Amino acid sequence: MSGRARVRARGITRSPSAVEVGRPQAVQTVHTPTSVDLSDNEAPSSSGLVGTSTTSQKYENCVSGDAGDTSMERAVKIRQGLMDLDVYTRKKLAHVRDCKTGSSGIPVKLVTNLFSLDLPQDWNLYQYHVTYTPDLESRRLRTALLYNHQKLSKRAKAFDGVILFLSQELEEKQFDDCSKLVLPLLLTRLLLDVEELLILKKLSMYQIGRNFYKPSETLEIPQHKLSLWPGFAISVSHFEDRLLFNADVSYKVLRNETVLEFMTDLCHRTGTSSFTQTCEKQLLGLIVLTRYNNKTYRIDDIDWSVKPVHTFRKRDGTEITYVDYYKQQYNITLSDLNQPVLVSLLKSKRHDNMEAQMAHLMPELCFLTGLSNQATSDSQIMRAVAEETRLSPLERQQHLARLADDIQRNKDARFELETWGLHLGCQMSLTGRVVPSEKILMQDHVCQPMSAADWSKDIRTCKILHAQSLNKWLIICSNKAENVTENFLNCLRRVGSSMGFNVDYPKIIKAQENPAAFFNTIQKNVNPDTQLVMCILPSNQKNYYDAIKKYLSTSCPVPSQCVLVRTLNKYGMMMSVATKIAMQMVCKLGGELWAVEIPLKSLMVVGIDICKDEFSKGMMVVGFVASINLRITRWFSRCILQTTATDVADCLKVFMTGSKNRAMGGALDKWYKYNHGLPARIIVYRDGVGDGQLKTLIEYEVPQLLSSVKEASSNTSSRLSVIVVRKKCMPRFFTEMNRMVQNPPPGTVVDSEATRPEWQVLFENWYDFYLITQAACRGTVSPIYYNVIYDDNGLKPDHMQRLTFKLCHLYYNWMGLIRVPAPCQYAHKLTSLVAQSIHKEPSLELANSLFYL
Repeated sequence: MSGRARVRARGITRSPSAVEVGRPQAVQTVHTPTSVDLSDNEAPSSSGLVGTSTTSQKYENCVSGDAGDTSMERAVKIRQGLMDLDVYTRKKLAHVRDCKTGSSGIPVKLVTNLFSLDLPQDWNLYQYHVTYTPDLESRRLRTALLYNHQKLSKRAKAFDGVILFLSQELEEKQFDDCSKLVLPLLLTRLLLDVEELLILKKLSMYQIGRNFYKPSETLEIPQHKLSLWPGFAISVSHFEDRLLFNADVSYKVLRNETVLEFMTDLCHRTGTSSFTQTCEKQLLGLIVLTRYNNKTYRIDDIDWSVKPVHTFRKRDGTEITYVDYYKQQYNITLSDLNQPVLVSLLKSKRHDNMEAQMAHLMPELCFLTGLSNQATSDSQIMRAVAEETRLSPLERQQHLARLADDIQRNKDARFELETWGLHLGCQMSLTGRVVPSEKILMQDHVCQPMSAADWSKDIRTCKILHAQSLNKWLIICSNKAENVTENFLNCLRRVGSSMGFNVDYPKIIKAQENPAAFFNTIQKNVNPDTQLVMCILPSNQKNYYDAIKKYLSTSCPVPSQCVLVRTLNKYGMMMSVATKIAMQMVCKLGGELWAVEIPLKSLMVVGIDICKDEFSKGMMVVGFVASINLRITRWFSRCILQTTATDVADCLKVFMTGSKNRAMGGALDKWYKYNHGLPARIIVYRDGVGDGQLKTLIEYEVPQLLSSVKEASSNTSSRLSVIVVRKKCMPRFFTEMNRMVQNPPPGTVVDSEATRPEWQVLFENWYDFYLITQAACRGTVSPIYYNVIYDDNGLKPDHMQRLTFKLCHLYYNWMGLIRVPAPCQYAHKLTSLVAQSIHKEPSLELANSLFYL
């Protein structure tokens, strides 16, 4: 095992006192590719803006506090959201100081998944940090002492062992109980948002991470050994002028397979010689659930030396074997006495220098959660999961109505709200706008698509804007694929001719069906004159694709196109497949497919995304894509790997202006080359931003961009705007027609009521809006949440919204609208290729083409 988790795990003294067995407080949900909460028709996904806070309307009494100053897990997540609330840019943006809403488009009435939460006018929420003298390790004892104290017994309260929330301020901040224990309760801050209320626990739901699930209504997918726990992601937050309760349907994916069963199967497949290393590689970092307490744990290490018959020391100092502990505590009999134990590092809930704690878990009692990478690439599994989780707007609305009804009917849930002085109101409606649809500009035709979702039929006979002729290129395939390759090539040349893409006959080279043979063939036959290499792959083995892409993107920079034989065997879809591949090839050769009308002149748009490298755990991949011509149809793409633990880019000046000696130019240099001047405006769309990072972006990334723009020209610098793009947000919007709800049309904008408020004192906000660009036949569309955190361009909100909508038409890998602006999606594709397959910075010789499509 390598990485920080293993260093920490093995660096801890393995004394009996440092070990806990199956403790509930070991819970720590970590978003990994194998731990997924399915809240819509996508997998994997997470809850997005789910972590929410606590609420007060007494703003003038707010005192500031360090947003990251608490050590408990949930409080950290609260503060990550509150850090964004500390960010306020609207007062600096004079053009939106008075009004941040747009005006163009047709008004549309929308139903949301937001519920009003009524509270008294003078309602406040107080937070206290609780310490004990002498100190108490037991969370259960800490909670019992606090809840039974006479001065707190009749108050509405919530306590997790460290942080106490009250709706009334304490007159005494320190008091003694009958055991002479001193409990100083220190007011750390008044919060403006309330964390998830515990009302769903009153509905027999279990909290996992920040969501609540109902195991009693489990949905089984027996053919794939999967279970789905239905539940809800909820939050309570301040929106423009009121406090709102936000709820969305969520599903927890569980595998009906224990870790012990997984390990046994793996041993049979790999053999004993490499089993230990393979097992650690497969399991470390995964999230497991122990059903005896419905808690989740992260596997940080595997201790092969500890067995169930070994003893550990309990809190009271007595020693007991793991076998006896589980029998006495949970009435569970362990069957395999030779299994190792899983190690999960417990996150300290207090600010002290205590020795780090570990939880030891039995593999046969731990169930794997989420979907493996192999499962997510299996279309049958994903289809089966989607059939259960992809809810229509009507089905989603029915789930929300049932939740609201359950809360109102359940005495305990209703009492919990009333104790806090709260009342759950009705579901909120609001008014949005549908902006005008866009025309698609081709070489010889202006197309008004019948459907914004897919305009492939509308432009089938139209010439694309620009395509470079493909004269010298290779096709590498196996002997078995010779016939299908010839058929495909004929279709490719035919569709290429109709769209204005001249494709000459290639050199076809046969190779044996193994990755090494394909790789060696490429090395021997690719030369500097080769324009493109196409590989017809016999299977979707990752090592085929990775080896080809890594070599042709770094060592020998040539655009490449990989196609599966099974894709070419779909004879009824051959023309459609050939058209799609032809368009990708045009883009990889630096061509342009279509455009939309952009009223702003001399505009550069930029997309930035960042993700973790799958191979090097301490490495972050930063992708940067910028338009370099006036029509926004040509792109400069570059990727840099940086060693940092945060999702913040520190290489933006290199992207914009190139290296220090300007030997390798950046996006501004490319723009100057094409347009003989610098852009008048630059609008940056920053994707891949987590909760609590807005302030960091404003303080760290925006200055890099401003400095780059200033250094590029000593005369007049370009005006800059920075927009944060958030794909994961909880609010949903539906249109209502004949008492039925359905997805809103593409181009729907929401910039009031469900947006964030403008708080004038301490917690000040930004200029924001939601935009829906999807047109889903099944499932529920998800809005994209945009935060304009910096704007020197002075664009009206209406213009910024319209421009964002236009850019969603310019992604050349799909003939239709996409969820996010095209530069964001290009940057995402680039970072995905590097993080998953290349693990190196691509050659700059490919930077002027979309080689990663």
